[in-house]
Amino acid sequence: MWPRIKQWIGMFWRTMRRPSVHYSLGFLTLGGFIAGVIFWGAFNTALEKTNTEAFCTSCHEMRDNVFQELKTTIHYSNRSGVRATCPDCHVPHNWTDKIARKMQASKEVWGKVFGSIDTRQKFLDTRLVLAEHEWTRLKANDSLECRNCHNYNSMDLTRQSTRAAQIHKRWLGTGEKTCIDCHKGIAHHLPDMTGIPQG
Repeated sequence: MWPRIKQWIGMFWRTMRRPSVHYSLGFLTLGGFIAGVIFWGAFNTALEKTNTEAFCTSCHEMRDNVFQELKTTIHYSNRSGVRATCPDCHVPHNWTDKIARKMQASKEVWGKVFGSIDTRQKFLDTRLVLAEHEWTRLKANDSLECRNCHNYNSMDLTRQSTRAAQIHKRWLGTGEKTCIDCHKGIAHHLPDMTGIPQG
């Protein structure tokens, strides 16, 4: 057994040291590994930089519209000092869901490039469509971003108003509804929904 292992190790090292046209296979493997580490580091750094409130509000479309609305809510300023930032509510926390959301959000860059919401009026005209996209996304993932902070199993229903406790127990406790079903205007103003059937 041992001679066979020695033979295999010898063949491996001869292959690794055998020159290709200019470089050994070992050098190419090491170079590929280092390049992979550099690429992964750059990718992760870019991912984290684009996952900050500063990045989200760097364009005037967000800074002058929805961010100004967020500043007036309890999610921005409250007695405990815990503040939700844009990515806390709009980007899932675990890695695979975050990547999927980032890929989905990349098409929102087109709105910036083509100026579809570059004025307040254009934003208001498009607001219902934008809101419905976000509500649908949150409904589909069971309000995952909300639940990162607001865990139903950790809620002390005795410290809530009677009405809130009953609603949470009835709908969240049974899983029949999710956070976004009732809390659509929690961090931003609601769009004009006159003429839209409610249900």
